[in-house]
Amino acid sequence: MQGFACRLDQDTATVIPHVQINHIGRFCIVYTFGHGGPRRQNRREGNNIRTGCIAGGGRLLSYPVFWLILASFLSFGFGQLFKWSQRRRCHAPTVVTTNYVVLAATLGLALHVQGVLEVTAPALLVGGCMGVSFIVSMWTMTRALERAPVSIVLTAFRLAILCPVVASVFLWGETISVWQACGILLALAGVALTTQTSIPHRYAGMWALLAAAAIVFLTQGLSQVCLRWVHYAGLDSQRLIVLMLCAVTAGGLGGGIVLLTRYRPQARDLWMGSAIGIYNLVALAVLLTALSQLEGTRFFPAHGCLVVILDGLCAHFIWREPLSRLAALGIGVSAVSILMVL
Repeated sequence: MQGFACRLDQDTATVIPHVQINHIGRFCIVYTFGHGGPRRQNRREGNNIRTGCIAGGGRLLSYPVFWLILASFLSFGFGQLFKWSQRRRCHAPTVVTTNYVVLAATLGLALHVQGVLEVTAPALLVGGCMGVSFIVSMWTMTRALERAPVSIVLTAFRLAILCPVVASVFLWGETISVWQACGILLALAGVALTTQTSIPHRYAGMWALLAAAAIVFLTQGLSQVCLRWVHYAGLDSQRLIVLMLCAVTAGGLGGGIVLLTRYRPQARDLWMGSAIGIYNLVALAVLLTALSQLEGTRFFPAHGCLVVILDGLCAHFIWREPLSRLAALGIGVSAVSILMVL
């Protein structure tokens, strides 16, 4: 079975077996999937096609690895934008909240104009949980950075890719080979090496450090599990609606946090948050597209390692930060792990 795409009016979409159609403007993306995950379905059918092509986009968009790479680059870019906002001394909670408000408003308006804004109970549940997990993850990350070394918090944040992998196996029945399992372990090692975790002497409270790292690990891991949940909840065709509901929830909760801090938003916070919101809309839409075509056991380790590699290379070659031997080793290990996982 091959996925394909064509230019469609809103009322001319054709239902095809094992195919989900997702409207973006007047274009559609077509995805192939089945019970038990995309890869398992295609093995039964005797091919390796898990395709999704945009009309006129060519064969490149038919490869799941393309969506993985694109999602990784966009996630890397999101991190760089957020770092830039911090260097400009923007208020992080306000930037994050504005990002979600703009994302929700833009996506909601686009879906309404297209006449496809139909909220279902499953979409509301999954989107709401995603929004809560995103904000909780952001809040715990911010609080942890106030109390623990950046290297400890960042390591826990990056190692959280293990959570959706475990959930994919034990909750949704995805399978992994011994070779892939070794690749996942190698990915975790590569991530840890690139972060160069160290504990300064002034942080004597080991249990407090471990608690902060564990909370960041679990909350970030939960947010990634929610991203994977979209596919297994059968909401691939409603992913943009789920994303809008996620942004509405996250924006509302984030606004409450900003109000509690009694911070008066500055113009730079709002402008930066708005720009990041538009960018984040594209990044999350692409990420959910990639997750509709790749198993979680493959996507999350490969995605995490690609972002780590891009971060390390950008820090060294663009920001002129020194690259230690351990970090260089971590980048190499991460690259090898990607090949093993995929």
